[in-house]
Amino acid sequence: MASRNRSLLVLLVAATSPLSAQAPPALRLSFAEAVRQVTGEAPPPAVAIAGFRADAASARVRQTRAALLPNLSVSGIWANRDFNSKAQGISFPGVPTVIGPFNSYDGRVRVTQTLFDLSSLGRLSAARGQVSAAAAERSAVVENAAQNVAVAYLRAARAQAVVAARLADSVLAADLVTLAAAQQQAGVSAAIDLTRAKTQLAEAAGRLIVATNQLERAKIDLVRALGLDPATPIALVDTLRADLGAADLPVGRDAAVAQAVAARPDLAAEQAREAAARQAASAISAERLPRLELEADYGLSGVRPPDAIGTRQIAVQVTLPILDGFRREGRLAEQQATVRESQVRGRDLRQQVAADVDAALIDLRSAAAQQTVAAERLELARQEVSQARQRFKAGVAGNIEVINAQETLLRARDADLDARFAAAAARIALARSVGAARTLH
Repeated sequence: MASRNRSLLVLLVAATSPLSAQAPPALRLSFAEAVRQVTGEAPPPAVAIAGFRADAASARVRQTRAALLPNLSVSGIWANRDFNSKAQGISFPGVPTVIGPFNSYDGRVRVTQTLFDLSSLGRLSAARGQVSAAAAERSAVVENAAQNVAVAYLRAARAQAVVAARLADSVLAADLVTLAAAQQQAGVSAAIDLTRAKTQLAEAAGRLIVATNQLERAKIDLVRALGLDPATPIALVDTLRADLGAADLPVGRDAAVAQAVAARPDLAAEQAREAAARQAASAISAERLPRLELEADYGLSGVRPPDAIGTRQIAVQVTLPILDGFRREGRLAEQQATVRESQVRGRDLRQQVAADVDAALIDLRSAAAQQTVAAERLELARQEVSQARQRFKAGVAGNIEVINAQETLLRARDADLDARFAAAAARIALARSVGAARTLH
């Protein structure tokens, strides 16, 4: 009977496991390796997209710098024309009214250079500030991705631990069926005890099926968090151990908040955006100042290419904007509103940073206390099962006590897993709150 029950359990586990006859080898992945893949050669899509945005911001700097660098152009013109000499102010005896038609050839090299433009310098500074903001935003995306991968791995590890717990429950229920059958054959137990034991085994089998399904779904979520194909098979190297999700973090609330303010990339991104907005506002104000440009060209012109002669021009141009219909003032007011908006977001984010650290520390203390209680509860539940089985085996009690004790053990195992999961989740949240999620191990 015992061997038959265990064989049924083996078949049940095989039935709930994914087919792997022709599947590729599973990707063995530890918790630390999963987190490191966020910054690896094949990062998740969100991280890759953030990198492209940073590249685009760098390209905008080159575009803005062009206003301060020389511009060189080459042009060539052929024209066949005639013109009214009187319309050009030429009215002399013997000069015909219509001159032409004739050919005109002109080839020219033209160079322009901005000598002084404070507005363009301000726009260049603002563009560089946007690069800093984009780089910080990418770091913030990396932190979020690292946290998402860490939590996904943690959930998969918990689901794997639940499967192991449900399998242990099933083994215990199968042993109870064997014991109840032996007690019935010995005449010291009623038939209802065997029926209860079989019912308990069926319930345990159902829980195992559900747990296995949840494990496979958790693995899919982990694979997607890593940016891989959902069909990629994966094997978890780490279990839901006590130190899962650890990171090198400061000790104490004040030190954690100080590190968070200094290292949180989302806060750095907001500060960079505020600085860039200020530079953009300054650039708009500087548009009221004179702009100084140098222009030079040299070329060959004539009515026939062999007769073309060299001509040149050098010019210095000063432009002083006076009035543009108050459009500049409207743009400046809009940019100043953007600056004030960024200031408000920055203040709120600094407060949110402290709140995140406090919440994570509270959860961490609570999880530590829960782990202590859950460990003691689990040990007591195991003792209760052992004592109930001894009483049933001795014939001084029915197996209802064993079934109740096994239910208590099941709940105690779940509570222990929940406590370990909560502690690891709190450690991950604390690392993210101080900007150190990518250092999780």
